[in-house]
This record gives sequence, C-alpha cells and structure tokens, in this order.
Amino acid sequence: MSHNYKSFFTCIFVFQFCLSSIFAQTNTDMRTKININDNWLYLENNTPNLNDAAKAQNWTGINLPHSWNSEDATDLNPGYRRDASWYQKKLNIAKIDSNQRYFLYFEGSNITTKVYLNGKEAGGHIGGYIGFTIDVTNLIKEGNNDIFVRVDNSYDIEVIPSQKSDFFIYGGITRDVWLISKFKNNIDNLKITTPEVSAKKASLNIIASTINPENAKDLSLTVILKNPKGKKVVSKTIPVTDKTSKITFENIKNPELWDTDNPNLYTVSAILSEGNKIKDSVNEKVGFRWFEFKDHGPFFLNGKRLLLRGTHRHEEQAGVGAAMSNAQHRADMELIKSMGANFVRLAHYPQDPEIYKACDELGLLVWDELPWCRGGIGDELWQTNTKNMLAEIINQNYNHPSIIIWSLGNEMNWLPDFPDGDNTDRTNVFLNQLNDIAHKMDPTRKTAIRKYYEGSHIVDVFSPSIWSGWYSGSYKSYQKAIDVYKKEYNHFIHAEYGGDSHVGRHSENPVTGENVIKAEGWEEAIVQTKVANIAQIGDWSENYIVDLFDWHLHVSENDPNFVGNIQWAFKDFATPLRPEDDIPYMNQKGLVDRNGNPKDAFYVFKSYWAKEPFTYIESHTWTERQGPENTPRTISVFSNCEKVTLFHQGKSLGEKQRNLALYPANGLTWDVNFSKGENILIAIGEAKNGKKVSDTIKVNYRFNKNETATSLQLSAEKMKNGHYLVTAIAIDNNNLRCLDYEESVYFQCLKGGKTMKNQGTPTGSESIKMANGKASIEVIPDNPNTPIEMTVLNQNFKGEYLKIAN
Repeated sequence: MSHNYKSFFTCIFVFQFCLSSIFAQTNTDMRTKININDNWLYLENNTPNLNDAAKAQNWTGINLPHSWNSEDATDLNPGYRRDASWYQKKLNIAKIDSNQRYFLYFEGSNITTKVYLNGKEAGGHIGGYIGFTIDVTNLIKEGNNDIFVRVDNSYDIEVIPSQKSDFFIYGGITRDVWLISKFKNNIDNLKITTPEVSAKKASLNIIASTINPENAKDLSLTVILKNPKGKKVVSKTIPVTDKTSKITFENIKNPELWDTDNPNLYTVSAILSEGNKIKDSVNEKVGFRWFEFKDHGPFFLNGKRLLLRGTHRHEEQAGVGAAMSNAQHRADMELIKSMGANFVRLAHYPQDPEIYKACDELGLLVWDELPWCRGGIGDELWQTNTKNMLAEIINQNYNHPSIIIWSLGNEMNWLPDFPDGDNTDRTNVFLNQLNDIAHKMDPTRKTAIRKYYEGSHIVDVFSPSIWSGWYSGSYKSYQKAIDVYKKEYNHFIHAEYGGDSHVGRHSENPVTGENVIKAEGWEEAIVQTKVANIAQIGDWSENYIVDLFDWHLHVSENDPNFVGNIQWAFKDFATPLRPEDDIPYMNQKGLVDRNGNPKDAFYVFKSYWAKEPFTYIESHTWTERQGPENTPRTISVFSNCEKVTLFHQGKSLGEKQRNLALYPANGLTWDVNFSKGENILIAIGEAKNGKKVSDTIKVNYRFNKNETATSLQLSAEKMKNGHYLVTAIAIDNNNLRCLDYEESVYFQCLKGGKTMKNQGTPTGSESIKMANGKASIEVIPDNPNTPIEMTVLNQNFKGEYLKIAN
C-alpha cells in the first residue's frame, strides 16, 4: 500500500510527563509533533517530473487541508477535475539531532501520493482516506528543507472506491500534515485490548512495538493506567528484550464503563526509558465496554439492551469539500450527538482522526468502512491494494472504543469495473479473505457488509437494502421488511433509509404514491428507468420526508427485538451522479443541509432520541400557506416533552400527552383553523422535571389559490454578515406567490459583487429548483459603495433585474 512505509499508529501525542518518583531525571529526547498545515504552495499541473514542477511560475499560496475539487465538484459544469497536482512547502529546521528520527505524517491525501524532500523521493502511498508516515531522517537537514508532494485523484481502476460510487472522490491533501521527531529508540505502536470486562472487574492488555536499531540493552517500558479523572489506577515496568513487549493488568476493580451516555475514557501512558532517562512516551485512550449482537434479536452494550439509533456521515462541507477543518469535523459529530444518535456509520470510507476522537469522547458507536463501494471484484493488483487498505484501517483505528464494526464493503457487486467483476464465486473467495484478515487482526470486533446478499453468510453482521417509501413501495411496509430480515439473518442491522427533501418545499397533500406505485417492496433497483417510486414521482417535500422518518422511528422505537437502524444520510452531500437534482449534484437526503443547518426531519429524530427538552412546530420553512376558508389543517409538534400545549392566536387548542405508541408525532397533533393573514402558533412543552420549553412560528395564510405563474420578482435583504440574500419569487397575474411552482431558476450577479455559488446549499447555488415558488442566493458585495446588479431567469420567463444600492 505504501512505498518505504512502516507501520505507524495514528494517535501520537506530544507528551510531557513528570515521573520523578520513579526516574531520577528526564531529558529532551521526547518525541514532538508539530502541525505544518500553514504556508504551502499549490500548483495545478499534472507533470510527473519534480524539476518541471519546481520551475513552474504559477504556484499559489494555500493552507492545508486543501482540495482542488472544493468547488468544481458542485459547479454547474459536468464532471470534475480528476488529475494530479503539486504541493510544496519550505520547512526550516533549526537543528538536526543525530539521535532523532524524523517523519512526515499525512492524515490523508487522495488518492495516490508521492513525497519528495530536498530533491529526492522520500516515499509515497496508494489509496486515500487513511493516514501514512514517511521516514525523512536521511533526507532532512538543518536550515531550509524543500517538501514537494504530488497528489493524484485520476481515474484508477486499481484503487477503491469505484469511480461509479455515488460520491465525489476529492483530490488533494485533504487532512492535516505533521512533522514528527522521535528518539532512535522509540515506541512504534501500542495495541490495546480489554479481554475481560464486567461491571465488577476488567483486564487490560497492552502490546507495545518498539524500535531499537542499536540493540540497546538497558531499555525498559513503564505503562500507567489512569482513570477518567486522571488518578493512577495501576502501573507496571518491564524490561524491553524484544521488538514487542506485553503488559497485562488483571483485576481492575469496578471499572468506569464506556457507554453511549457515559463515555468514560481511561488513559494509558507508555514510557520507554534507557537507564534512568526517558526516551519516548505515548498516550492512548481506552474504554472498558463489551457488546453483543443477539441472534435474530437486539444489540447489547455492557449487558443492557441498546437500540442502535444511527445515522451516516460523509466527509465534506460546503465550500471546502473534503478538506474540512478539525473544528468542522467536531461540529458534525456534536450535532449528530445532540440529535440523540448513539451510532454512526462512516460512509463509505475511513474518516479524519478527529472523527474517531470525537466518537470516543461523545459516546457514538462506530461502523468503520473499507471503501469497497461498487465496482465488483478486481484483478490481483486491485486485490492487493484493497487488502493493504483494510490492514491500514484496522491498524490505525484499533484502539478506539467507539468502533464495534469493521465493514468490508457496500454494494460491492454493483456495476463491475472489471470483466467478470460481478462473479459471485470470485467475489466470495475474496470477501472471505478480507473477513479472515479482519478477524485475525482484531478478533474482538464484528465484520459487516451492506447489500451484497450472496456474501451475507460470510460476515458477522449484515444489512440488506430497505428503502420503503423511497426507492420502492410504501413506508408503511417497513415493519414487514424488518420482520422478514430478523428471521432471515442471524445478526441483522438496517443501514440506509430515508429520501430527498428540498428545504422550504411543502405540500398540503404530499405525493405518497398511493394507487400509483406498488405498496409492497423495499429493495433499491440498480437501474431505475423502469421503476415507479417516490424518488421519481414524489415532490421531494420536507413534510413527506417528515412523515416517512416518523413512521420508521415509530416502528423501530416500539419493537423490543429490533437491533436498530441507520438513517441515510446526516448531511446533504455532493455526488457526480445527480446533476439533475433540485440542487444540482447534491444528494439531498440529509437531515441537515451541506452547511449543517437542520431541516424539519432533524427534529423528528430529536423528538424520539434527544434528552434535552425541546418543542418544534412543523414547519419553520412553511410560513406561506393557502387553502379554503374554514378548512382545518393538521399541525404536528415534534417534542420529547411529556406534554405539550399548542396556542393559536393566543388561544389554547388543548394540552396533549406525548405517547410513543401513536403516529404521527407521538400524538402531538392539532387541527388548526387558520385565519386570513398572520397566524401565530406557540407550542409550550413541559418535561417530566417540570421544565418548560416553547417554540413559535408565524404563518401567513390566504384563502384564494394562486393561478399559473407568469413572472419572477427579485428582492434583497442585508444579512448580519454584510452580505445580501437575493430572493426570487414566482408570482401570478394577481401578484400572488405561486406556492406550487417548482421549476429551476438561474441567478447571476452582473456587477458589484459575486454570488456564493458552488456551495451545494439552499442559498449557495446559481441554479436551483424553487421551493413553493421561492429561491434565494447569498451575494457578497465587492465594496460598500458599489451597487450590486442581479438577474434571475429561466426558460419560462424573461429575466428579472434588480439593482441593490448597497
């Protein structure tokens, strides 16, 4: 998988430790880890020649992480750049210590990488989404060092994931880069297991791999275990006589268990000493927990049934693509946790180290996935690359207590890249090999795959495809689907369900497919040109998706023998396979948009899962409505409070008790007879502890229905950040907003500013389908004194023009 590559664990920490009670003195041989993300240069040139790249004149300054596809993946031009580029950095080293080893550690770059230092090739890596280390000891020097890195995300059939996957394969150095120095005698890796765990006692095994190039005889290893509060629990010192050393702690009494509500993390500190001098030290976190998938039944964590409440996470964000900051990574996971989730499937590839750290700390169980996504079985080189990547994933992420599943692939036999690539016999032989690798490297965790039925018997846990109410059938068939699969598969889990929703689109009568599509069925077809389903004939309204998710959760939360499910996907994400979606190139199945702003569906999950009391009236993006006079509309309030009262125009419509057995909205629904004009709705919820929370929306209601749209109107509103939100409204001849108009419109800034385009968000695309006759885009002024000129058009209407005084 890598060139000049040595196994190196992911979590290396700058560690300063005072051990005066054991050691007489310390020294400055301790390892260092320095982030070198800032002040790089970038060259968009695919030359394979280092000298040609170095001579180029069009380098531009950037900071890492970086992707050259951060915006071109979601622009309106078909395709995205699949090619090579160069990065360079000058690294000044004040002093080189001959007793130190020096390394460049890349947390990930896509997809193949070559690293040069001071004119010579230092090493490389095949495959993205996973970290790698380059030993530069023999090339680094005092003073200025020239680092050049060539990264290539060209179409490469030999490297997973398949090019037919439903997500972009972003090119670039998309994660952090570090300079690491370690003493020549050092700890190379820590492998931590917990062979015995119960509420009363636990054991801990630490296998330390050490580097001792000169066979020093006076090496010792001290391991200290500290509890979550930092208090020492136990310690042990042993002589280092081999490349690996094993330390075992037995009978750790009354361990503070790691679980999804109380993710207690102990610290393992390993100190390598030569004589009485500390030469290296490493910290790792460990959680004491045990788990079990009951045969044909639920999941247990630490001996207690835990309904897996999951979602999926793709690694990308508006404006940066996969080149997310650690703060952005952390924000994603904190939002997932705040929704009440306890499980996350990392789709469809291993993700940034910050994600695993967050899951450990927040209490989120993890399904970690090898990116064998579609493409079928490959040739010998493909198989070697795939096996190497699996080994790297397990090695690097081994110590994280949050991980319970190593997934070996997703939809693997779909759309083969190689001749005979969908051959089941060959695929199963290789899948067995991957399964054996995973179990040999880590017998403590489970293996899984999704939607390759022919290999379901090979792995420990299997997810079939159930897309009730979206790609097939009605969502009312969901209970039947899970009842079928609970019996069929020994350890069944349901990964991927949901559907697309366009922010702000609502319908008084959402398309359900009744009497149009077959109600039974839940499988997703590979080719859907002849399939009638809601994905194709539906309105992509937020309220249809709210109903679909509400039903799925109504089923799963009331089934005592169900293991749990994993919603697809938490956040809208970009894909090359969906240019015709309401926001072009966006998979809009997220509970939040690509910037992390919650949609209505987010609050459905929160009402079932979250602990912090809240109420949410459906919907804050449905504030313009129409209908006949004296025709009540059913209003749902999503809340986790014990009881909720809804007020309309200051008058109570009654208090209702939340009842998990009721659908929709756990019984929190009221019929509201709207008044003409402004209507104020207030929901007040009361939690079990007496705490009260509220939510308020204003709805403008009219009794006359709009006619056919005849034109577009443009307006602008200044935002808090100094930008402008330019909004287009479709209107009829009576100047009424056309709430049923859903066609695409196209924005353009003619002068005085630039649009926030290529973001893949509801206000960040120059082409977007209207939601209830409305579409907006954010515009950045060039300067405070220059007017902004905007236009919006589509093929139905002449262009509308707006001049903003600014």
